[in-house]
Amino acid sequence: MTAPERIAVTGEAPSLFDRVWAALGTPGRIGFGVVLGVLVVWLLVLGIRRLGRGGRRSLLIGITGFSFLGLLLLGAFAFRLPEQRGSYFVLWHQIVRVGAVLSGVGFVVGTMALAVPWVLDRVEGRGFVSFVAARHVRAHKSGFLTVISVLSIAGVGVSSFALCAVVAIMGGFGADLKRKILGNNAHIRIESVQPGGFEHWRGHLDDVRLVPGVRAATPVASGEAMASSATNTAGVILRGVDPVTIGTVIDLIQNIEVGKFKYLEQPELLTKLPPDEPIGIGPGGEMYLKGPDIKPYLKDLDPDVEEAVAAGQAAPGIILGRELAKSLHVYVGDELTLVSPMGELGPMGLLPNARRFRVAGIFYSGMYEYDQTQAYVLLETAQEFFDLGHKVTGIEVKVDDPEQVSDVRPLVEQAVADSGLRVRDWKELNKNLFSALKLEKIATFIILSLAILVASFCIICTLLLMVTEKSKEIAILKAIGATDRGILRIFMIEGMMIGGIGTVFGIATGLAATLGLRWFGVRLDPDVYYVDRLPINVDPLDFTIVAVSALLITTLATLYPAFSASRLRPVDGIRYE
Repeated sequence: MTAPERIAVTGEAPSLFDRVWAALGTPGRIGFGVVLGVLVVWLLVLGIRRLGRGGRRSLLIGITGFSFLGLLLLGAFAFRLPEQRGSYFVLWHQIVRVGAVLSGVGFVVGTMALAVPWVLDRVEGRGFVSFVAARHVRAHKSGFLTVISVLSIAGVGVSSFALCAVVAIMGGFGADLKRKILGNNAHIRIESVQPGGFEHWRGHLDDVRLVPGVRAATPVASGEAMASSATNTAGVILRGVDPVTIGTVIDLIQNIEVGKFKYLEQPELLTKLPPDEPIGIGPGGEMYLKGPDIKPYLKDLDPDVEEAVAAGQAAPGIILGRELAKSLHVYVGDELTLVSPMGELGPMGLLPNARRFRVAGIFYSGMYEYDQTQAYVLLETAQEFFDLGHKVTGIEVKVDDPEQVSDVRPLVEQAVADSGLRVRDWKELNKNLFSALKLEKIATFIILSLAILVASFCIICTLLLMVTEKSKEIAILKAIGATDRGILRIFMIEGMMIGGIGTVFGIATGLAATLGLRWFGVRLDPDVYYVDRLPINVDPLDFTIVAVSALLITTLATLYPAFSASRLRPVDGIRYE
C-alpha cells in the first residue's frame, strides 16, 4: 500500500517524509536515487580502501559511514511504514525499524569514538597533571585508548546504556498504563456509600461542574451482570452512560474500533447495516464485513421468522470490550442476553432480570482487564435493567490536570457535602498498582546500578595495573619534584577520564536507542503483550540520575589506586633498575 492509499484508508495525517516525497515528483525522486547510489558506491570504495590500509581510525570511519548510510535508508523506510493504533504485528516492518535504531546507535558510537583522540588532546593541553594522566590512558602508537582502558570504558558504558534503556522502557510502560487508566476511568469518582444508588443527582452534578478545576462530569449507573450468547457466557460490569457527556470524561468514543457510537443511541440502525460494514476483527487483524442480508430468504423459508426479527429490532444497543466480544463470539449486530441477579420478587423468591441486547460496537482500551469485563449501554437502559428508577450509582468527573487531582478533590467533597456520598480520585483507586510500579522501578535501578559498581572494580584493577606498570615513572616524577598530591591527582584524573568517557558513551547510546525506538515505533504483537508498540518515556531526570550515579561510583573507585600510587617511594620504584 502506498502512502496516499494508506492515508486515504486510515485517515491519518501525512508524515513529513510523505509530504517531501510527494513534493519531489518523479524527476526529483530519480535524482535523489542517483545521488544516493553515488554516495553508496563512494562509501563502499572509501571503506574498502581504508580497511585495506588497516588501523583503528580507518575501521571506525568505515563503521560510522556505513551506520550513517543505514540510518538514512532504513530510517526513510521506517518513517513510511503505517502507524495505525492497534494494528497487528508484521515481522519485516520490525526488522526495518530495529535496523534503523541499530544504525543510529552505531553512528553515535562511531562518531564519539572518533572524537576521543581530540578530547584527549584537549586534556593534555590543560597542564602537567592532565598531560601525564592522558598519556597513561591513550596508546602510544595509534593515539587511541589502550586495550585495558577500552575494556574499562566498555564496562561502564554498557552498564550505563542498559540502565538508561531499562529505566526508559519501564517509565514508558508506567506512562502507558497511566494513560490507559486515565483514558478509561474518571479522575474523580463520586459514589453512594449505600447500595442501590442515590437520588437528586442532577443537583450534585450541576454543583460539581461549577467547581474550579473540573472540566466535565457525567452520571453513571453501573452494576454486575452475566452476559450470555449462543456459544458462551461471561461476567460483565455493565455501565449505563449519558451519550451526550460520556465523551468529555473518558475515551470510550475514540476507543471504538468496530461499530459506531451512534448505534448505541439508534439501535434500529443495526438491523439495516450495509454489506460492506465492518462488524469484527479476525485473529490476523483482518476485518469481517456484514455481508449480504439473508432475512428475505429466511422469510420465504419460515413465515414465523419475520415476527421474530421484528421483535428483535427493539433490542437496545450495547458496546463491548474486544476481549469480551471474543469470549462471547459476537460481532456488531449480533444479539446477546444480559442477566442481572437483582430482579423482581416472585413466588419462588427473587427472580433474575434478563434482557436481550444488540451489539452496537466493540472498543479497544489497551487494558485487558477493561476489555474483558466492561460493557456500556445508555443510562436509561441501565437504570431500568438494574431497577434503579431515576437513581444513579455514581458521578464521574474529569479535571483539568490529573496530576493535581489532590487539590480539586477537597473542593468536590465540599460540593457534595452532607449527602452521604464518597469521593475518591484515581490515585487512591490505583494506589497499590502505582506503588508497585514505583517500587519495581527503584529495585531495578538499584540492581542495574550494581553493574556499574562491578565495572568500577574493572577501573580499580586498571589503575592498580597502571600503578605497577608505571612505578618507575612515578619514582622519576617524585625524584624530580612531583608531590604525593600531584601523583594522587594524576591517577584520579585517569580514573575519572575512563569513567567519564564510559558514562558519556553509555548515556549517548542509551539516548540514541530510546529516542530511535520512540521515533520509529518498534511494534509488538498485541495478542502477546497487549500493547501494540514498545512504550518509551525519555525522562531527562532519569538519565541525569544515571549519569551522576555512574560518575560518582567511578570516581570513588579511583581513590584507592590513586592513594596507593601517591604513597609509592622513589627508592621502591627504581630499586631494581
